[in-house]
Amino acid sequence: MRRVCGGGDARGKNGGAQALRRRPAPGRRPKLDDAQVEEVRAALERGAQAQWFEADLWTLERVGLVVERVTEVSLSRATVWRLLTGRLGWSLQRPERRAVERDDSEIARWIAHEWPRIKKGR
Repeated sequence: MRRVCGGGDARGKNGGAQALRRRPAPGRRPKLDDAQVEEVRAALERGAQAQWFEADLWTLERVGLVVERVTEVSLSRATVWRLLTGRLGWSLQRPERRAVERDDSEIARWIAHEWPRIKKGR
């Protein structure tokens, strides 16, 4: 009867300890090294307005432009998304939609004074 063993066992017998050492993951190397990713992180954390954008809001296109300015590496939208969610650990967050004219102090005053009067009148 022939014994079938796992890859690690056979590699160890044939190549010794060197063959059992961990290898880098196969596939294409990342376009940005760790130092470049940290430069991008620092630039993004300063905010969009610090990067000359009108509103302090990040989009994939804006992040891509910042990456290109900081590292001189052009990334696709998909790669920018993987950079943000994978290597930087950021998540998608959408801003609350509120009217620009909203006056929270006036709303609080209305709730405190007008609403009880209307409710009592029922």
